[in-house]
Amino acid sequence: MTEQMRLRDIHKAYQLGEIRLPVLKGISLSIERGELVALMGASGSGKSTLMNILGCLDHPSSGEYWLDGEDISGLDAKGRARVRNRTIGFVFQSFNLLPRMSALDNVIMPLDYTRAHLGEGVRRQRGRDMLAKVGLADRGHHQPSQLSGGEQQRVAIARSLINQPEILLADEPTGNLDSHTSEDILTMFERLNQDERITIILVTHDPNVARHSRRVIHMKDGLILEGGGAS
Repeated sequence: MTEQMRLRDIHKAYQLGEIRLPVLKGISLSIERGELVALMGASGSGKSTLMNILGCLDHPSSGEYWLDGEDISGLDAKGRARVRNRTIGFVFQSFNLLPRMSALDNVIMPLDYTRAHLGEGVRRQRGRDMLAKVGLADRGHHQPSQLSGGEQQRVAIARSLINQPEILLADEPTGNLDSHTSEDILTMFERLNQDERITIILVTHDPNVARHSRRVIHMKDGLILEGGGAS
């Protein structure tokens, strides 16, 4: 495997009035292409802030972030959006599906924000392919309210894959699911990682989620305790 993501001495602080609140306090880590990694820590450990930086949703206060050999730590919001659309997919604890749209329409919605101007037939076929990949080939016409929690999360995963990302960031992806459904979703992530060679980062506080990864990065108080080096 080759290195895909490298962070060196990343700091992140937020200014709250006259108070400067440090959240990340010198994070250095490396993730190789095709890894399945868990980023684990309790609430307040800084893992969500780190995920936002890894996913180009936010930028560090200082330090370097290299993605596929490009230093992206200094990009502005427009530049970060370009990298996100090209490279990264997201799955969140709350499924974030639009309630009045069908599963298929939810899945293909990110295609509206890409530079690849695909015809409607191609878009919908790609969406159906993604739904089939997550086991929902026959549910594309259903609205979210007609789907179980596990099915809604599968739709969200299909949506995250529609732009064929190289990296998938999943933030507490089983937090709203029962234990049996959670296992199904986590097994799906393992399969995507193995079959599609997508780099997957699971952000979690749950050891049962972390055990599905091949490397666990433990965080506490804005620092990495262990697991930051490439496997």
